[in-house]
Amino acid sequence: MNKPEVLVKYIRDGLIEQQHYGYLIVADKHHIIDSNGESDGYPFFLRSCAKPLQASLLIDYGMDIRYDMSLQEIALCCASHAGEKIHVNTAKELLKKICLDESYLKCGFHKPISKTAKEELLLNGGSESIYHNNCIGKHIMMLALCKMNGWNLENYDEPSHPLQKEIKRKIYELCGLKKDYPVTKDGCGVPIHSMPLENMVKGYLNLFCNPKYDKITQAFRSYPYIIGGEDRTDTKVMENSASLVAKVGAGGLCIVVNLETEEGLIVKISDCDMKARELVILDSLKNLHWANIEAEHNIKTLHGDVVGEIVTCL
Repeated sequence: MNKPEVLVKYIRDGLIEQQHYGYLIVADKHHIIDSNGESDGYPFFLRSCAKPLQASLLIDYGMDIRYDMSLQEIALCCASHAGEKIHVNTAKELLKKICLDESYLKCGFHKPISKTAKEELLLNGGSESIYHNNCIGKHIMMLALCKMNGWNLENYDEPSHPLQKEIKRKIYELCGLKKDYPVTKDGCGVPIHSMPLENMVKGYLNLFCNPKYDKITQAFRSYPYIIGGEDRTDTKVMENSASLVAKVGAGGLCIVVNLETEEGLIVKISDCDMKARELVILDSLKNLHWANIEAEHNIKTLHGDVVGEIVTCL
């Protein structure tokens, strides 16, 4: 039976007001080094943490060479971007490069994740477009792989499509999965796979610590703002460290890989609270001596008075 542990407490004037449960695992390719919470092999959906694993196929199939992809464009294929101008423009250029238009995309619309981009859109009387979707890079990559292989472009989002079968095979290979786990549709409509947390870490280590996929690693390190953007935890981690790659996913997930030690950290917050996730990640990086990135632990009133603290239980 899986048993999450309390990872974050909000303590206001001595009273515990809020608690966030979850799991934390530190591992290398072969074994778990440390953990909080007992997941007991319970599978969780990868959500957007799947993106760099899926993007390994652009290297396998030579899409990077075929379309003369820049590291910025490779980063977009792995990104959960915040919908800012740099993300929108990169997506438009990559779609143009593969000679398709937005009518082929099945990722849907949503408002920019970036608060600044959302406000600019509102002030300018604009409305959200498909280019603001944080998953558009992944979908452009999927269309390009279909075009290269002569696969149907109309139903690339279906589990039975050759592309999605190949993605499953590749993810299972990287993550060392020996049996089938549940699959569902992600928020953007394509299949998303589940697995134990330790297998997610293994998949990231097998990807980012493999010279074959060095372009993906370089893309993360060179363009961390493309991967996320304004106020995104993964961007913050990479911009303030020398040898880390990081990727967040919905459902309270974040995975960090230390390229020097070839070790990985995964956090899963059970109630999916993003503030709790960031605090656990940043405090864990400090405890591991991987990075020293400041996080706000004070609870303040609107007047700036400190009335409590946020404590991570690591």
